[in-house]
This record gives sequence, structure tokens and C-alpha cells, in this order.
Amino acid sequence: GLQKAIDEALARLPIPKVMSYQIEDGWRTVNFVRPAHGLVALHGEAVVSVTALGLTAGRSTQGHRFEATQPVISIRTADSYAEQMATEGAVIASFTERRAEIARQLQVAAEQIGGVTVARDDALLDEVTALVERPTVMACQFDPNFLAVPQECLILTMKANQKYFPLLDAEGRLTNHFLLVSNIRPADPSAVIGGNERVVRPRLADARFFFDQDRKRPLLDRVAALDKVVYHNRLGSQGLRIERVRHIARAIAQALGQDLEPVDQAAHLAKADLVTDMVGEFPELQGIMGRYYALADGLQADVANAIEDHYKPRFAGDNLPRNAVGSVVALADKLETLVGLFGIGQIPTGDKDPFALRRHALGVLRILLEQRLAISLPKVLGLAAGAFAAEQISATVAVDVYRFMQDRLRVYLKDQGHAADAVEAVVCQAPERIDQIPARLAALQGFRALPEAAALSAANKRIRNILKKADGEPGGVDAARLQEAAEHDLHRALLATEPAVLAALAHADYAQALTALATLKAPVDRFFDDVMVMADDLAVRANRLALLA
Repeated sequence: GLQKAIDEALARLPIPKVMSYQIEDGWRTVNFVRPAHGLVALHGEAVVSVTALGLTAGRSTQGHRFEATQPVISIRTADSYAEQMATEGAVIASFTERRAEIARQLQVAAEQIGGVTVARDDALLDEVTALVERPTVMACQFDPNFLAVPQECLILTMKANQKYFPLLDAEGRLTNHFLLVSNIRPADPSAVIGGNERVVRPRLADARFFFDQDRKRPLLDRVAALDKVVYHNRLGSQGLRIERVRHIARAIAQALGQDLEPVDQAAHLAKADLVTDMVGEFPELQGIMGRYYALADGLQADVANAIEDHYKPRFAGDNLPRNAVGSVVALADKLETLVGLFGIGQIPTGDKDPFALRRHALGVLRILLEQRLAISLPKVLGLAAGAFAAEQISATVAVDVYRFMQDRLRVYLKDQGHAADAVEAVVCQAPERIDQIPARLAALQGFRALPEAAALSAANKRIRNILKKADGEPGGVDAARLQEAAEHDLHRALLATEPAVLAALAHADYAQALTALATLKAPVDRFFDDVMVMADDLAVRANRLALLA
């Protein structure tokens, strides 16, 4: 019943860490995210007889601790709950309405300052909405000298530690203004504003200290420390991992005809910022700080950008690496992760993917697809497998990862709006060149629009069924054994069409290849109308099967 549903719903809440506390009777212990003090459950005007977290349902609750007009609010009906909480309790009960009110006030405050916009962050907005009952937005400032620190550090400090909303100028640069969301509405907000401005200063000072300290040592000097950072107990340290990534990146760059030096330099330094103070404090800044420190060390922009971009794409819809160096290092890093973890049996199952291997696979596919990198996926998987010692990983890892990536490719292409049957027609061919898949799909779509398409597709299905039932593999066609005129016509048509199809395929012109195949409709139709494939004469039958094959 209802009681069971409530108990099950509470038990299923995803609470990573619970608090154990005793309720008022002094002997029962309850586990929940924080102590619950009251329970209201109404159906219309009637109190529903249920319990939860050691509490018995009633109709009494409390509003805002400081601004409620009534110390105890007796809820008349379920429908009057929100209105009574607002008027008597000074609380916006609806999460959605409270969130919208905060967003509105943030916008108004930014407009009053002028020339600034709120740094959009839906997760922070959700978190702050859950922290306040009666939101009031106030505008604050900090010392503009702190703006010499990379803005990503300052923004993360303000958001993560203080739950502030930074303000950006028209070019997206951080300003020294920020907004806070208070749970009270003081007549004079200056004390609240001043207090928060004092609180944020040491936080920003810490960020500046980390930044200044980190720049005292070049990134290259930090690489050796990666030998002491464990990556995986079966795959070694981050230092060993970097050597594997370098090996893979150089091989990919060589296959693509790219300059090896910047690729190797970026791969060598890609993880060096993991042992900096800033990334130690804020792991979310990995790669970002590597770029800043590389630029401070005087490295080329392509190398510095690649250090940041090798993590991309980090999530669905994220940007890809901005240059060729970054794309190669990103591929190498993701392939090393996939091959290494697959090779020791850490394969995603169901909804469990602790190492985000699906995301890594999608990243590889997106880079190959969207940046049109002319390289074979099985080849780069083989290159990645070659970076590991033979005893470290399974012998079939390259094949296993390729099959896994085929499944991710199917999902990705369908999500992009391609028809499921078209996706299957392309992916089931196990294409090696992922960059050519858009051309294959476009060719297939164009072929489907041809008047010959339906008949040829049906004929192809019929041929597959015939060959499936035949004994053994068909040999070559013996022109001397062709008897019917329709057989000769189809044979001549095949001989005439084959060079055009092969030439088109050699240039990855799949549309032209399918257009050339469309000319076979008439001779194929005549063949099936006039010729008995499964002739009594076994030699003739074998020849006709060879013609169809």
C-alpha cells in the first residue's frame, strides 16, 4: 500500500553518505541525509496515516526560521499547502517556482550592474535552489587584482566553495562582480554583502597562491613525479601511462603524415598538471591548468591547446580538440584507456561503467567522424594494443574494443537522426574508415530515392537466400556454360559495371558506386524471369550460382 511505497521510495533515494541520528524517543536510530523534524501527509482535508523516518504524519509544519509570520503552520488541505507556506511561512515551497524566482532575480541584478551576464550553470542553480527557502539575490565585488589569475580558477572557487554566481562581460571574460543568493531579506543588505566579500577574499587568495607557486617549476620538471601517481594497479603509474600515450600518439601522427615533434611534446606533458597544487585542489581543472602553465613556459600554442584539449570531448555535445595536435593526443589518450582497461577485463556491463569507457569510445568516434581523420580504426586499435606489454592485456583486446565501438557507433548515428536500417546497413559492413561513414549514409539515402532501388534490394535479398541454401562456396563464372540469353546479358552487364563500381569505391565515392549498380536492374530482372537458377545439370547450376555471387 501507500506505506510500503513511501518506504521503498525513501530507500531508493541516491544518498552517497547518510547521517545516523536518534529520534526523540531516545532509542531508535534513523539513517538519512540529515535529520527530519516533521512529516505532513494530507489527502484533501484528511491526514493520511503513514510514518517515515521515525515520524508520524500530521498537518503541522514550520516555515522560514526568521521570517515566518506563524511559528507553527496548520495546513488546512493538500491544495492550500503551497499558498499557506508562502503567506504564513515565507517559503516558496515549489522547487520549480523557487528556481525560476532565483533565475529572475539573477537576471535583474546583472542588468542593474550593466554590461555583464551571469555565468550559466544549471547544476549550481539547482543546488542553490535546494539550499534556500526564500531567495534574495545580492550583488557583490572582489578586488580586481585577482583577475590576473586564470578565470577558470576563480570561477570554480566561487562556485564550488561559496555557491556564488560569477558575472562575465560581453566577451565572456570574468569581471570582479558576483551574485549571491541569500535565504533572508534584510532591510539593509550591506552587512550580508560585506560579509560575503570578506569571505571570498581568502578563497581567491588561495587560488592566486596556487597559481604563483605552480609557475615556479616548468611542466617538464613535473613529469617524473607522475611515476609515483598510481593509474591502475594492473596498468602501472601515470608515468608509464604517459609513455604508452606517447607511443600511440606518434604512431597515429606518422600514419596521418603529421609533424611528430609537437604531438610528442603535447603527449609527454599532457598529465603533468596532475601533480600541481592547483589541480590537486581542483581536479576539475586538469588540462586547463596544463595549458596555462605550458604557455607560461613558452611552449607553442598548438602544444598548449592540445594539453587542455586531449580530454575532449568530455561529455555529450562537448567541443572537439581545436587543432590537429590535440586531436591526435586525444585519440591516443582515449585509445590507451579503452585498450588498457578492456585488456584487463574492465568491460562496461549494463548501467555500470566506472571508467566511463562508453564516453571514451564516443570521443574516439566523434573525432574520427567530425574531423574526417583518414585512418583505419582497427589499425589505431592495433597501434594502441602494441603500446602494452603482451602479458599485460588479452590477445583479443583490439577486436573486443572494435566490436564495442561498433555498438557505440550504432547508438551515436541513431541519436543523430539516421534511420535504424540505414545505420545497420552501414555498420554491419564493419567499416574500417569511420570518417567515410557520412558518405556511405548519404550514398545509401540517395540510392533509396532511385526508382531501381526497391527492385534491386528485393533481388539482392532473393540472391542471398538462394546462395545461403546452396552447397559450398560458388566458384568463378564459366562463360562457355552460359545457355540462356538472359544469362549472357547479365554476365556482360556485370563485366561492364564492375570497373566503374571498383573505381568509385577506390575513391570512396559510394554514391557513384550505387548509381552504377542501379544499371543492373533490367538484366537482373530478366535473369530471374527467364532463367531457372537451380537447374538439374549441376555444372549449369553451379555456374548460375557463381554468376549471382
